[in-house]
Amino acid sequence: MSFQIAVDGPAGAGKSTIAKKVAAKLGVVYVDTGAMYRAMALYLYRKGISADDQAGISASCNDADISIAYEDGKQVVLLDGQNVNDYIRTPEVSQMASKSSANPDVRKKLVQLQQKLAETTSVIMDGRDIGSCVLPNADVKVYLTASSRVRAQRRYDELVASGIDCDLDQIEREIIERDERDMTREHSPLVQVPDATLIDSSYMSVDEVVDAIIALVSSKEE
Repeated sequence: MSFQIAVDGPAGAGKSTIAKKVAAKLGVVYVDTGAMYRAMALYLYRKGISADDQAGISASCNDADISIAYEDGKQVVLLDGQNVNDYIRTPEVSQMASKSSANPDVRKKLVQLQQKLAETTSVIMDGRDIGSCVLPNADVKVYLTASSRVRAQRRYDELVASGIDCDLDQIEREIIERDERDMTREHSPLVQVPDATLIDSSYMSVDEVVDAIIALVSSKEE
């Protein structure tokens, strides 16, 4: 019988980093749903489809072949058989993903793949609608967040470390705008479901957040 852990929250809250570490400690499969949506966004971007062309997105999304594999213990996102880990975190793909992920046809295709995996395998998934839509019956649900400034600083540090010139205030404005889009979109908006545990990571270390989630899992398994 599979065990399901759902981690939701806004962009930059540290969901992926935390979920990966929890998966490693508990020996469950980490499913980066955000990476799957980004792979779809990359596919659409490469096809030259505008982020505002919802009809074009709907018409093309079912042709994308997206899957997750593990190579040497590392998660690899495959788009039409190609490892696209190095291409799905660019600003262009991020902007496309924010809009294309709200498309109901995109969500339908990817949610089906995610639910099928979780039926037979113990998983931890992170995203924006895992507890509300993808895994509504998950054993543990977490809403992980942080202040917009803290999340902007984290993104700023990542970009600077990669040699990319950027502006902290502009990053924060973009994060706030994205939060608004994610929370008000018509299909599967970002919400904290009533049975999710709120964890604010603004002033917590990664290990502290990981330990908090593992404690929740332990309490459910007792």
